[in-house]
Amino acid sequence: MAAPQRIVIENCAIATVDADDTEYANGHVVVAGNRIEALGAGKAPEGLENVVRRIDATGHLVTPGLVNTHHHYYQWITRGLATDHNLFDWLVALYPTWARIDEQMVRAAAQGSLAMMARGGVTTAMDHHYVFPHGSGDLSGAIIGAARDMAVRFTLARGSMDRSEKDGGLPPDFAVETLEGALAATEETVRQHHDASFDAMTQVAVAPCSPFSVSTELLTQGAELARHLGVRLHTHGSETVEEEQFCKELFGMGPTDYFESTGWLGADVWMAHCVHMNDSDIAAFARTKTGVAHCPSSNARLAAGIARVPDMLAAGVPVGLGVDGTASNESGELHTELRNALLINRLGAHREAALNARQALRLGTYGGAQVLGRSAEIGSLEPGKLADLVLWNLDTLAHASIADPVTALVFGAAAPVTASFVNGRQIVENSRLLTADEDAIARSTRTEARRLAEIAGR
Repeated sequence: MAAPQRIVIENCAIATVDADDTEYANGHVVVAGNRIEALGAGKAPEGLENVVRRIDATGHLVTPGLVNTHHHYYQWITRGLATDHNLFDWLVALYPTWARIDEQMVRAAAQGSLAMMARGGVTTAMDHHYVFPHGSGDLSGAIIGAARDMAVRFTLARGSMDRSEKDGGLPPDFAVETLEGALAATEETVRQHHDASFDAMTQVAVAPCSPFSVSTELLTQGAELARHLGVRLHTHGSETVEEEQFCKELFGMGPTDYFESTGWLGADVWMAHCVHMNDSDIAAFARTKTGVAHCPSSNARLAAGIARVPDMLAAGVPVGLGVDGTASNESGELHTELRNALLINRLGAHREAALNARQALRLGTYGGAQVLGRSAEIGSLEPGKLADLVLWNLDTLAHASIADPVTALVFGAAAPVTASFVNGRQIVENSRLLTADEDAIARSTRTEARRLAEIAGR
């Protein structure tokens, strides 16, 4: 068998984010095909065969690619609306507009969301899509197709809602699916698109939306379906005090106890937000290894509160970072969440001891891989893992005077991405996508945002 083509990256600082937080002030990484073959201090070994490219990465920090664990791509075309609302009021204001999306809109929004993340160092993305208006087309296929074309590793959390206003939920009656329809469509999406292999580029999770938009039957049967199919489970949990009140009034218990009663705690589950968690909630997540997608900017935008991330980490809860939908985080970037996670958590009870720069980087890389169930394949730079990595340019006015590169990346301004690789393939060069036309995407998202606004009467 012919030797794989190799890319050698040298003269760079490296933060591996492995179990020992190994770092090299001046090191190398060797990529062979779609795997990391070797890395270490100093120059790469002499005599490597089939080296097709050498990158002098002087002035750069190499890290694992960022992993986004929670997002809603369709919201890219409804950014900047309901900017002074809490979560429930925001949802009520926007559901009537979202219920009018179609396949063309969703594809454009997915392209915009993916492009913004990828050019900022995200190599593994996910989308929790749960709005499926009647006659809107193949929305799951449109999202998956956009990720495939952009060459980003991707998880689709196939969402669903069946609790509408008439049942005491928040979505309009015309914006939800039936129980049977949601389960059948979710199963079909998994069977058609999920890849369980080590180097999978597309995976699917079962993801009923939230306690206030989903029946108990959909949660329970959704969990059973996911475990029958061997895929992960995702939903929103404990995001606001209003949600906690809703659960206590409707189910006689708080969100965590309700989730446990429906089979929604476990090592194959991750939940978005988890802002309002008491000690027993955190203990239950730690005991069951249920993961959390921490979305600091969105939590602040919607005034949801400060999640107890330091306490979760101390208890052993897997925690990753999420952008969340861009109707509640208009920047749509994950690399800025490294900084926001650190700063916002320092406003909480632990103050300056809440998080440090390396913990923030771990949340955005290995923590995200844990939450998505892919920590054996991605999330750290180790021989045998998939070649998903980013070269951050820290030799800039914004960063050059900060001696520690990880501190520069996390505390400093958003660092330019000189190169980003997914599965060994370069997808970004000098903060521009190589796999898509950013200007064309900008035009199409503007067009689709205006078309949706006209249809919705905004």
